[in-house]
Amino acid sequence: MKYVLMACLPMNVSGAAIFAPPCSFLRESLGLPESHPLYLGVLSIWILLFGVAYFWQGYRGRIDRTFLTVGAAGKAAFALLLMALAAGGNLPPQAVAVGLPDLALAVVFANWLRRPDPLLIG
Repeated sequence: MKYVLMACLPMNVSGAAIFAPPCSFLRESLGLPESHPLYLGVLSIWILLFGVAYFWQGYRGRIDRTFLTVGAAGKAAFALLLMALAAGGNLPPQAVAVGLPDLALAVVFANWLRRPDPLLIG
């Protein structure tokens, strides 16, 4: 789990880049819509901050249960929202691929939280 959390940093850096206001070419290539730079900027910053926090928890070898629960819920919600929007015709089907790694991590996080003592890595 330590390495899974640490691997979230580069994944979240990629996600932050996708939603960074100047990177409209990335969103366009992935089938994601444009939005106001304020919303894109806030989203990008939060994705990056969560990536740093995931990395830090893996690096230090202790997991905060509440943080990991929020992370699992957020990752699942993002992926499921993309799926629902694509199913409703509001996003192209390829946009779903953006959320599949998040959905996989949400499952990993949820399974980790089911352990008797999910706070310790090792």
